[in-house]
Order: sequence, then structure tokens, then C-alpha cells
Amino acid sequence: MRNIKIVVVTVILALSMVACQFTYNAPSMAQGAAQSLPTLAAPTPMTISVSAVNPNLEADQDRLVRLYDAVSPGVVLIQQIGEIGSGLGSGFVFNSDGYVVTNYHVVEGATDLEVDFPSGFKTRGIVKAIDLDSDLAVIKVEAPADQLFPLTLGDSDQTKVGQTVVAIGNPFGLNGTMTMGIISAKGRTMDSLRQTEDGSYFSTGDILQTDASINPGNSGGPLLNLNGEVVGLNRSIRTTGTNSDGDPVNSGIGFAVSVNILKRVVPVLIEQGSYDYPYLGISTPPGGDLSLLEREELGLTTTSGAYLIEVLAGSPADKAGLVGGHAATRIRGLLGGGDLIIAVDGRPVRVFGDLMSYIMTNKSPGDSIVVRVIRNNEEKEFALTLGKRP
Repeated sequence: MRNIKIVVVTVILALSMVACQFTYNAPSMAQGAAQSLPTLAAPTPMTISVSAVNPNLEADQDRLVRLYDAVSPGVVLIQQIGEIGSGLGSGFVFNSDGYVVTNYHVVEGATDLEVDFPSGFKTRGIVKAIDLDSDLAVIKVEAPADQLFPLTLGDSDQTKVGQTVVAIGNPFGLNGTMTMGIISAKGRTMDSLRQTEDGSYFSTGDILQTDASINPGNSGGPLLNLNGEVVGLNRSIRTTGTNSDGDPVNSGIGFAVSVNILKRVVPVLIEQGSYDYPYLGISTPPGGDLSLLEREELGLTTTSGAYLIEVLAGSPADKAGLVGGHAATRIRGLLGGGDLIIAVDGRPVRVFGDLMSYIMTNKSPGDSIVVRVIRNNEEKEFALTLGKRP
């Protein structure tokens, strides 16, 4: 019994201590007055302003929203009629005359195209002209003026690596999708879609690399800076993975044709139906560069420049006196004695892409250029007249 009393007393004390932490004026039972229990105030909801966390974040967010609202009406979905899912891609309105720009591979083999506008308006499109060298196509559509929102073209030469860009398109048919990333690199080269006489492919240059998410269906859509200006036309991705349908999966390596190529090529495609690219008639190593070991084997004293492994007979480069590799070395497949181009018209050439970007965005067949080369450890200059690709 003594133990039970101790427990009871302990509980009473504990309850008394708890009660002391929540004090209020207890109603007087003797007076018989009716008093209500205390009302606990509802907690004030906590609201966090985006600008309170980061003053610039809300402004950046609003800028992207405005950009999308301004640009998306000019981005269209393109697909081949009767071939749902085949040739599905994007495009954008180039001018108020109803011309739409996209990739050639989006419309390849097409006889009938459907062009869908963000407003819900749909119309047929006719392929006006194609360009396999830069993978471009121009489509003509008949649409009311209030459906045509031409996009503003920027200057891809002014873009910087690290600059924020956005892509708008229709990945996997998901209309009007916007993604964001940066310019990862400039002046990349890729194989064009046009073959040479020996079965290899011509090169295309002035390609922008971006990590903005680009997937199947984004092809042909615009890559834009934060001013809403087109700086490139999304073309392809590099990936080693595919999804369950076998479609390539974005890996953060995307490529876009520079807008300066578009500004040079598309008006000519509209007016003349084709565009002639300048032609040198040279070949460089795969990837356009040499390893340090290869440069040492060739006896080159500089680690930059575009090495000529071949100069095609009768080409502009051949007529100007440029020389390709012709002497055996200890490295299989590598021929020594070729010229190393280090400058064109006074502009440094670090890699083959520098040479291609300059020529493709500034020169036409019939124009002259001056190239500086290193031959037998001596610098020489050669003037040559560019031809047109055969």
C-alpha cells in the first residue's frame, strides 16, 4: 500500500507541474458564472517570397516567361501526313510571307506536310528548297497574317560559351516545350548530309554546341538567347543511350546550325531554290585535330592549326599550291609533309572548325582568301580563289 501511495503522489505532482505551464484564469464555480475556455489563435501562414530568397531569381523567372510568351507563337510542329511520328519535328516562322525554316532531315522524302501552329491552326506545307550541306529546309505555308509571327534573328558570332540559351520545340510531339541550358562550345564541325564523289561527306561548320535538352522532335526548332533572338537551329544530339522505343536520349550534347549560316543561306534558298557553298578541296584528320604524339611525329613545332592530310587534285587549294600529306611516318595512316594552316585572312586558325566557320559565314564561291601555313617549319602565305562544292 505504501508503494501505491507513492506512485499516486508522483502522478499528481507531475500533472501539477504540467498544468503550471499552461495557466489561465479558472472559472469560479462558487459564483456559478459561465465562462468560456481560452481560444488558441490560428497560426499565421508562412509565405516565402521568391525575391526574398534571391532577389534576382524572380526577375530571371519573369524574363523567361515573357520570352516564351513572345516567341512560342512563331514555333510550329511539322510532320509528314500519313506517316504519324515519321519526320516529326519543329520549325519556326522565318518571315511574314509564310516561309518556315526547319531541318532537311525532318522533311526528307516528304510529299505532303502538316504544319501545326500553337494557336491550334493547322495547314499544309510545301517544301520550297532544301540544303543538305547544313541540313536546312524551307517550307511554304498558306496562313492568315495573324498566325504568322516571324522570329527575330540574332548574331551567333556574338554568343559566348557559358551564355544562357533556351530551346523551344516539340520533343516526342509534346508541343511548345521549352528547355534551358548554355552554349557549351562554338565552331564545331559535323558531316553534312551530302556525299562527295568518293563516297565520303562534305563538312559543315559554325555549329553551336549546347546542353539545353534537345530530343527527337526538337529538330528544326529555334535556339534562342535571353533577348528572344534566334542564335541557332537545333539539329541533332550526340548520345549513346536510347529509350524503350529506340529513340535517342538526350545526354547534354546537342548541336545547332548557327543563325549566321541561316541568315546567309535561307534568303538564297527562297529566291533561287539552292545555295552554293565555298569549296577548298582539302581533307583534315578525323575530328579536325592531331594528338600531341602525331604532331611530334610530323615534326610540327606548334600545337594548333589545321593539318592537311590531303589536297584534292584540281581543287582551289591545289591550284593555289597547298600541299597535303605525302611522306610515310611511323604512325599507320598518317602521312607527313602536309601544310599546317595557322591563319586565314589574318584570323588565327586553332582547329579546322575555325577555318570552316569563317569561310561558311563570310565567303562565297569566287571570293578570294589568303591562308598562312607552316611548311618545313617555315611560314608561307597563299592566295586562293574559292570554288563551289561539286
